Amino acid sequence: MKILNRQYLIYTVILFMLASSLTGWELHTLIAHPVFSSMSEVSDADSVKVTSLQRFLSSVEAQLEITLAAEEAWAQNNLNYYMPLPKELSFKATGNPDDLISRFKRAIRINPQSKLISYLQLVPGQLAGQNPVLVPEEVTPLKGNDGFYNVIFVGLNQDELIDPLSVLVSANHEPDLGLDIGLYTDNGTEWGQLYGFGTQPFGDPKLEYGSQAPFHMGLYHEAGIINLMAPFIQECYPEYRIHLYKTLSELAFRMGEDYWGWRFMGWGLHYIGDLVQPYHARALPGVGVFKMISMNILDILGRSRMKDEAIQIVSNRHLAIEMLERQILENAYLDASTQSLQFETLSKEVVVPHYVDMIPRSVIAKRSYAEATRLDQIIVSNFPKILVSDPGVEFDKRPEKDEILKLLQATGDTGALENLEQELNMILSSFSVYGRSYVQSIVQSL
Repeated sequence: MKILNRQYLIYTVILFMLASSLTGWELHTLIAHPVFSSMSEVSDADSVKVTSLQRFLSSVEAQLEITLAAEEAWAQNNLNYYMPLPKELSFKATGNPDDLISRFKRAIRINPQSKLISYLQLVPGQLAGQNPVLVPEEVTPLKGNDGFYNVIFVGLNQDELIDPLSVLVSANHEPDLGLDIGLYTDNGTEWGQLYGFGTQPFGDPKLEYGSQAPFHMGLYHEAGIINLMAPFIQECYPEYRIHLYKTLSELAFRMGEDYWGWRFMGWGLHYIGDLVQPYHARALPGVGVFKMISMNILDILGRSRMKDEAIQIVSNRHLAIEMLERQILENAYLDASTQSLQFETLSKEVVVPHYVDMIPRSVIAKRSYAEATRLDQIIVSNFPKILVSDPGVEFDKRPEKDEILKLLQATGDTGALENLEQELNMILSSFSVYGRSYVQSIVQSL
């Protein structure tokens, strides 16, 4: 009996990935706006001229070849589990405009179906003005777009002047619009066969969002025995994306392409936001190593109940805390409540440390891993038990999920909601600090 076989260990180490949402936060825009609207480097920056991806790439093509070659060398030298870019996908400045965008997408290994049009994702209460309102299918190739209720996308015109804050905040959610979908050989996509990442190391390769798991999670700090038994869980790519988009942002700014400088910056910030979420830094919050191994053995013996229940419970807790955060912030925006606890936490002045490449792994993800058990306990103690502790319940199918904030308010237990908000504030403070650090490192390098 091969208990340590990768085929079986994948179920015990990353159980919840088989069932739960793969978004770090429901809508990254909601979190980003108060952080960067209070940061002078962003809020006071001059308006920028909207530039299409085609025109941007045409203007930087020669420099882009050099930049991406250096970036690939950095990744191979600094990321232990990095799967190198196949040489035939390396970006070459051929001068051919017909395949320029596809050459770029292949070179940075993102979903070739990504739209990458010029658009904004508005925050609640923000008016579209004269800009055309878009349906989700115009900005994302994703098939499941139920999560975009109450979300407004608007199109931008070539050469239109726009404030950098809006560009940055919109781009901060863009990686969840399908950029990292289907990149592995077992994802059933043509590009997954070409990109060189191999088979998906963890997560469910058959689920649309599940296929992006290794790019949006940083399982760098699991127990030693778990890493020994399942070293593949360290094949995580947030660091790769964070550094790549930082490099592209700096290139764009140097070349006078400020619109794409802010947009790439927003992409990189997305993964920092994901690592801030404890459910993206620890495989199974609340489940000890011994129990994980026990579930593995029982599952091999055909007794999968413990595994299945763990999947459902962790999934429910993950979804519940994300949905609560979304609703808290949506209400604050619509009420213009800038004095809300969430806005105060995200927008207050903080000491911004100097950014270095080790921060995502060694600081942000490490802190999130350490906080995961506490978050799990607070969720259990303060949410209705049926929603987060009953394995027979699927949170995502419960009618209460869209009114979870009102449900908590209606209980009359003000302490429960306050406990959850305080915990969310503590978690999100990492994004406020290190998101600003990332922005400053780009702006100050120019």
